[in-house]
Amino acid sequence: MARQVTLTIDNGPTPGVTDAVLDVLGEHGVHALFFAVGRKTVAPSARRLVGCAVAEGHLVGSHTWSHTRTFGDADDAVVDDELDGGRRAVADAGGDPLLFRPYGAGGAIDERLMSPHGAARLVDDGCTCVLWSSVPGDWLDPDGWPAVALDDIARSPWSVVVVHDVAGAALAQLDVFLSRCVEIGAAFTTAVPDAWTPIRSGVPTCSWQLLGVGSAASPPSRGR
Repeated sequence: MARQVTLTIDNGPTPGVTDAVLDVLGEHGVHALFFAVGRKTVAPSARRLVGCAVAEGHLVGSHTWSHTRTFGDADDAVVDDELDGGRRAVADAGGDPLLFRPYGAGGAIDERLMSPHGAARLVDDGCTCVLWSSVPGDWLDPDGWPAVALDDIARSPWSVVVVHDVAGAALAQLDVFLSRCVEIGAAFTTAVPDAWTPIRSGVPTCSWQLLGVGSAASPPSRGR
């Protein structure tokens, strides 16, 4: 069975970068999940990029409003502002406001990632929360990240890879990475496994415990 890869692209939209990323993805026939930062999505040029991504078959969700506050150490009002502002900006640009990725401060999945209030909001609002299994550090090593990602992919039957559509990150080697994935027989999908989706359409999954906000056996119920 071919290894599956869900390619997720964070921190845009970035005019001059996101459009080039879309071109490379189009050349390879690959669809991705983009997680847009709300404050970067309000400019007309950025809204256009979200519209282009959606029109080309990609999914676009929210990556908080500011991409500066981890929910685990923020009060409830800040969490609400980050959720509501990011979702509103993405919805206004034509993306999916219920598709969400939290800010992980460099890719960490630990106690900083989520708060009980944030998790309850995601459940009650019917959101899908997407995490990640591979963070190859494209913003730190824009030339070497494909080797790290490919090593992660080789270790798992289904990898959720996160790279970034910002300057000096994934773009320079994105074509190389996609070509190498084809060579090793990896198949791209926009689906995400429950193992890295702790909340799906407001329903906690088997990976709920990754959010670190309570017992996996007793997550909150919708409407509570």
